[in-house]
Amino acid sequence: MNKTDFIKTVADKAQLTQKDTKAVYEAMVETIHEEMKKGERLTLVGFGSFYVSERAARKGINPQSGKTIQIKASKSIKFKPSTALDINKKK
Repeated sequence: MNKTDFIKTVADKAQLTQKDTKAVYEAMVETIHEEMKKGERLTLVGFGSFYVSERAARKGINPQSGKTIQIKASKSIKFKPSTALDINKKK
């Protein structure tokens, strides 16, 4: 499912216009992005949690040359789904 299909489906289920649903979707994505930039955890009960994961600087090996290289510290966004979203869970 792509963004357009998602917006259509949510609009139908919530009995909203696609324009209103798209505005809510975009506001939600923007809010998640802002919280992640601040390094905050964002938890949506029954859905899951978005959080920033930090990896320390470390040494690695260049697979082409075999030489040791320094890998910079980095941050990435992670998502942990709620147990309510467990697709293997029996109803």
